[in-house]
Amino acid sequence: MYTSEKAPAKINLTLDALRKRPDGYHDLEMVMTTVDLADRIDLMDLPYSGVMLESTSGLVPQDERNLAYLAAKLLQQKTGIDRGVKIKIYKHIPVAAGLAGGSSDAAATLRGCNRLWNLGLSLEELAEIGAEIGSDVPFCIYGDTALAEGRGEILTPILPPPSCWVVLAKPTHGVSTGDVFGKLQVDEITTHPNTRAMVDALHASSYEKVIANLGNVLEPVTIGLYPEVYKIKQKMEQFGADGVLMSGSGPTVFGLVRKESRAKRIVNGLRGFCDQVFAVRMLGA
Repeated sequence: MYTSEKAPAKINLTLDALRKRPDGYHDLEMVMTTVDLADRIDLMDLPYSGVMLESTSGLVPQDERNLAYLAAKLLQQKTGIDRGVKIKIYKHIPVAAGLAGGSSDAAATLRGCNRLWNLGLSLEELAEIGAEIGSDVPFCIYGDTALAEGRGEILTPILPPPSCWVVLAKPTHGVSTGDVFGKLQVDEITTHPNTRAMVDALHASSYEKVIANLGNVLEPVTIGLYPEVYKIKQKMEQFGADGVLMSGSGPTVFGLVRKESRAKRIVNGLRGFCDQVFAVRMLGA
């Protein structure tokens, strides 16, 4: 038996931290959506309970440190199934980039193994399991566009963004989400994104209001660690992006534009300044 799953990248249109929780995490408010840059996960049934994993990228671990590997093992534990899986990750999403590549791989593995092993679990049940792996995994189980609260596991579906192009640019270095959140001082945040205004902008399908309400409280923290992120933002604005923001904990910066010709111009302008640059469509639904 064999199955394949698509694992799309996500971007944050907003990311706000409200408070630090006793468990060390932060209470968050985020509007997240998916873009048409994706890993492919191929899954092959094994007649014994082992989990094997390989990836086309040498930058990701190929053992229990990989979230997709963890996802398969956790699903085995939760269901008591005695079958295994061979996982092959065809990596296209940049690693440690703020695009939830690892979380999306884990989500795709949960969906795929659920089908491969005929478990019959609902997306809601898979999302509950995914929340034990990482905060972005529940969103990646569903995909589409959502308001995410709590650690990111409390999801409210919302309408997708208006059709547009997304230019993604990742500097050479990756970023540790834990390091960025560790340096975030919630009581020192001076400007919070207007999450409600972003949700309203999406429901109104207003591209202009989406652009006006982009915001990410982690951006100043990551820029403090990696000034190159700010330079990429400046370049994107200079080359004509309508709205520019860092996604997640970074360091990937995205720019939104309406026309493909302008997206291509921004990509060409950033080549030579950035190793990994993509122009992709918004998915979102």
